[in-house]
Amino acid sequence: MSHRSPAWRSPLRGPWLTSVFGLILLFGIPVLFVTGLLSYAAYNPDLSPVNDKTPDKGLLGFYLFSWPTHPVWLYRVTQGVHVTLGVVLVPVLLAKLWSVVPKLFERPPVRSLGHGLERLSLLALVGGGLFEFVTGVLNVQLEYVFPGSFYPLHFYGAWIFMAAFAVHVALRFPRMVRALRGRDLRAELRTPVSRTRPEPPDETGLVSPDPAPPTLSRRGALAMVGTGSAALLVVTAGQSLDGPLRNTALLAPHGREPGRGPNGFQINKTAAAVGIRARDIGPGWRLVVRGPGREVVLTREQVLRLPRHGAALPIACVEGWSTPDQRWEGVRLSDLAGLVGLGERPPGVLVESLQRHGSFRSVVLRDNQVRDPRSLLALRVGGADLSPDHGYPARVIVPNAPGVHNTKWVARLSFGETA
Repeated sequence: MSHRSPAWRSPLRGPWLTSVFGLILLFGIPVLFVTGLLSYAAYNPDLSPVNDKTPDKGLLGFYLFSWPTHPVWLYRVTQGVHVTLGVVLVPVLLAKLWSVVPKLFERPPVRSLGHGLERLSLLALVGGGLFEFVTGVLNVQLEYVFPGSFYPLHFYGAWIFMAAFAVHVALRFPRMVRALRGRDLRAELRTPVSRTRPEPPDETGLVSPDPAPPTLSRRGALAMVGTGSAALLVVTAGQSLDGPLRNTALLAPHGREPGRGPNGFQINKTAAAVGIRARDIGPGWRLVVRGPGREVVLTREQVLRLPRHGAALPIACVEGWSTPDQRWEGVRLSDLAGLVGLGERPPGVLVESLQRHGSFRSVVLRDNQVRDPRSLLALRVGGADLSPDHGYPARVIVPNAPGVHNTKWVARLSFGETA
């Protein structure tokens, strides 16, 4: 026989309200998981150890595929949905945990082997869910206060959480359906506080045996959670959308807007923050282009004399923010491959930056990315030279690639190399 603390006396708790929150999460969490897997695939981690932040993933990378360069907005949309939906679901997750908190503190904590296994799965579910949401929100804010790298922590945490989530859904889905059918949603939305009554006791143990008088209706509880989610949508969605909502994106990382003008769009890493010195990007800068048995070294003036092309492309980052399309101008990566005898069907390329510290100092781009005519070694944006914080003297810009793969302060392009 289980016992519960007398502190959990809310008359709102019960299988119906818990099931309403659970139903929302049942639709939302798989979307988060799928968009998260797509975000991981966008890094082409199977292409090179340089790109792979989770080298021990093993079978967890079974789904990986060559990330496409079109449509150019794909990563912007999937990562925007991933981050925005994750933030919007925070009030729902907290409400769901509140609705089942008596079960987390029931006594005795373990009554049998089966009960112990169930409690262990709940630990993975609750702990994994909180871990994923907390690390995700901290990543959006560029606050890396947790030990280790965000990428493997979030990736492995997602698989653990989803395994526990799938087990929980398999065990609880029939009970959730019965609970939802047991009460009429429209009737609950019309019920004021004065007519709010506890749910009948049942085997879930969520209903208090000694409920307190209601101070809030179930309609009020749902409205409070919905209002919280709507408010978070307003202050989050704009960071990945164009238009007026961009001005309301209060949860976007702050202090990253480098003023107005052609270079006045968001950045993550400043030149100073990654150790770029003025002499590194001054007149002595050289671009090294390598191929099998060949090497070409170019000054910026020589690069500027190569055939230049334009492309209108956004930058989209894993934190969920993205820019509107920027008008980039530079030399096609495929043309640079031609300088070292690889112009027919250029292979992938190892891109190395002058960046001294921090992650993604180098990346490997796949052959389809190099061959896309919109993939550029960009020299200018919006009709002006790149600013130092946007990668002067040259940066890579590739359609539909994560922001960190659009390497800034490029020093070397090694075609056909993967590490």
